[in-house]
Amino acid sequence: MTETFQQEKSEYQATRRTFWNLNSEIQDRSWGGYYRTRLKQVYRLAIPEGASVLEIGCGRGDLLAALKPSLGVGVDFSESMVSLARRLHPNMEFVIADAHELDLGGRTFDYIVISDVVNDLWDVQAVFDRLRGCCKPQTRLIFNYYSHLWGWALRLAQKLGITTPNLPQNWLTRRDMINLLELSGFQTLRSWEEVVVPLRIPLISDIANRYLPKISPFRFLSLTNFLLARPNPQPRKELPTVSVIVAARNEEGHIAELMARIPEMGGGTEIVFVEGHSSDDTYSAIEREIAKNPRRRRKLLKQPGKGKGDAVRAGFAAASGDILMILDADITVPPEDLTRFYNVIASGEAEFVNGVRLVYPIQDGAMRFANLVGNKFFSWAFSWLLGQPIRDTLCGTKVLWADDYQKLADNRTYFGDFDPFGDFDLLFGAAKLNLKIMEVPIRYRTRRYGETNIQRWRHGVLLLRMVVFAARRIKFV
Repeated sequence: MTETFQQEKSEYQATRRTFWNLNSEIQDRSWGGYYRTRLKQVYRLAIPEGASVLEIGCGRGDLLAALKPSLGVGVDFSESMVSLARRLHPNMEFVIADAHELDLGGRTFDYIVISDVVNDLWDVQAVFDRLRGCCKPQTRLIFNYYSHLWGWALRLAQKLGITTPNLPQNWLTRRDMINLLELSGFQTLRSWEEVVVPLRIPLISDIANRYLPKISPFRFLSLTNFLLARPNPQPRKELPTVSVIVAARNEEGHIAELMARIPEMGGGTEIVFVEGHSSDDTYSAIEREIAKNPRRRRKLLKQPGKGKGDAVRAGFAAASGDILMILDADITVPPEDLTRFYNVIASGEAEFVNGVRLVYPIQDGAMRFANLVGNKFFSWAFSWLLGQPIRDTLCGTKVLWADDYQKLADNRTYFGDFDPFGDFDLLFGAAKLNLKIMEVPIRYRTRRYGETNIQRWRHGVLLLRMVVFAARRIKFV
């Protein structure tokens, strides 16, 4: 780095450090308090309580404290800001440091927060490069930055003294930010807009900011853009083990074929049969196949309650594998396709893998027309709700890591126990945990034994209720 370039950078940073040292108390007097309150709500929705959190450009530390982390570390280059943060939030750790030269001794965090800071940085890519050293594979980087469309309005508000003053800013587009993340080894998971009305107007601000940023064309009027990213995926060093959960109710005719066709994967495959109070001889059929296949790892459970969701949860609780898979006992999804699901998740490319039946032609009789239309509608609805493309919400084959499922189960109270199928509980939970969701196309086959347990009209109404419920808990918050 040449002396001239280094001097220019040093002067840039010194000017900003002096500015924030002189203005460390200004947030108490700024009308921007409502805007910062809204940001806290958004970040709390994205970051679960009890996570370890690093905040870059933490200022007074109010946002970091609002997240209620198990470990909270705030970094700011303003000595006055850090001094104030330490007084206000003595249970947090605050460090005086320039983010461009950050070194936290190899400590890693669950979440890294950068709120309204990238607009002020000398070199955004250099900061992202530094943050790689604070990441583990599961780390999520989440930040917000001003929309360039609001540049004139913010400058006017600062001149009028109704918002926090600022020095000249970087005005970055979403494409700029995604590119900078990619250059630094991060993968963008999702992006969205927030805050159409940044000042408190009774009855108007809260309603407008809850709904309008989620609806076109109003979302283009939002003040701030959010991005959520993760480090580029890396496969785990050891071959993970697998547990395949098979919920079986009235599936006697499929048991022998399931035992023969479920493949061995990774470091070893366990088959967990959960029998669901069948009226045929399914339980005895499973016992017979277990006796015939002593070399295979297998378990047999009697389902404690009702519904596929209950059976899947019982199977997950009994499973010992690193990776958890759900396979419908009707063999409409070929068991051999599980290997493809394994390859996607074991490679690190995805953290939650969902099967999709709507890519290849569906075998005659496998799916009724009304079911097909319903699947397409719910796929659109859930893609919009979750912010990630979901083409087939009702495909029974879903795969995730056991440790991620445990986090999902620990946070299940956020949504409640409302899903008899189990599919939506997992999709909602994966989205809430900010997992990378990918879909694997499969060829959907016609059931050869028994009848489906799905009641399309009654269950369709239930699914609509789930969509409305999820919109209130995920989208319009």
